[in-house]
Amino acid sequence: MSPDRYTVISADCHAGADLLDYKPYLEKRYHDEFDAWAATYVNPYEDLLADTADRNWNSARRLSELEADGIVAEVIFPNTIPPFFPKTSLMAQPPTALEYERRWAGLQAHNRWLADFCADAPGRRAGVAQILLNDVDAAVREIRRTRAAGLTGGILLPGVPPGSAVPELYSSAYDPIWAVCDELDVPVNHHGGSASPPLGDEPAARAVFMVETTWFSHRALWHLIFGGAFHRHPGLKLVLTEQGSGWIPGVLDMLDYYHARLVAASATAESKFGAGLAGSMGKGPSGVWRDNCFVGASFMRPHEVPLRERIGLDKIMWGSDFPHDEGTTPFSREGLRIAYAGLPEEEVAAMVGGNAARVYGFDLPLLDALAAEYGPLVSEIAAPLTEIPPQATSPAFARGASVRVW
Repeated sequence: MSPDRYTVISADCHAGADLLDYKPYLEKRYHDEFDAWAATYVNPYEDLLADTADRNWNSARRLSELEADGIVAEVIFPNTIPPFFPKTSLMAQPPTALEYERRWAGLQAHNRWLADFCADAPGRRAGVAQILLNDVDAAVREIRRTRAAGLTGGILLPGVPPGSAVPELYSSAYDPIWAVCDELDVPVNHHGGSASPPLGDEPAARAVFMVETTWFSHRALWHLIFGGAFHRHPGLKLVLTEQGSGWIPGVLDMLDYYHARLVAASATAESKFGAGLAGSMGKGPSGVWRDNCFVGASFMRPHEVPLRERIGLDKIMWGSDFPHDEGTTPFSREGLRIAYAGLPEEEVAAMVGGNAARVYGFDLPLLDALAAEYGPLVSEIAAPLTEIPPQATSPAFARGASVRVW
């Protein structure tokens, strides 16, 4: 940070190409199929049809809006529809064997586009590469390729809802993925909204999705812990993004309880389920969290902030969720104030930028120079927010919130 301004890195933003602009990034053998598919595809998302949709791919507009919001760098998750997908890839179910080839070609096209998009703003965009789990060897090759191509945001770990055609995330089948991520220092990101099973379109189904979706996303944490991924690959980083943060201390307490009961030397009711677990997973859940895990705490809320030391001050990475309606833009300064006003300056600096710079490899001196012009004033963020902007739609400003169960 500069002497009087914070260097803000949003650890949770979203981008993607306009549908037809993916074609040059597809292998030529898919071009005819893409033309036929795109000609009949109907986009289901209103925000991707609005006049503001180009915030996903218009590089100059995006930089201007983020700078106006006090943000100088971003971690970029997907948002638009990649070739051959029925919906955004973040929410799509794992492909069937028949769907896999074209879906994989579509994700690779997105990764190529994203590398160019990040290169358009050197040092300011950490693009998150996408993979599929159907073919582990192909995923490993793509991780190596995208890292070499300059995508520094790590990979997006696809959700694996119960009953999927691919193994659960605790499976040792994914060890080659964990191994290459450990080797290349590639963060493994698991984003909220993925891993939920299909529920249908009735009003009740949509409500149930809202209640349950973060829990399904959290499952990656205990799957990888109990599956021993961190024991076999001690440098592996897991980032849980846009899933809240207030749930973490309680869930870690619960996981520690089960771990202790499962691996107890004396007989317990749970120990018959824990045979061999002590050796295969190594240290307990809290130890794994301490050494390997981070949280992309998008628009951290006031009721979560008192838990920051239990979560880990070196774990928390604030995010604006640009350009989503639930994000804080264009009121990110107010979002920071409502959460962090009155906190020690060094704590705020870590949560709004320093931690993300360390996890994703941003050049802080480069960004500090930009923050000297665009970053929010330290004195501004220190002032408690007394009035919520009337146009704000983000849950960051929701009144009466309390610590969530998950």
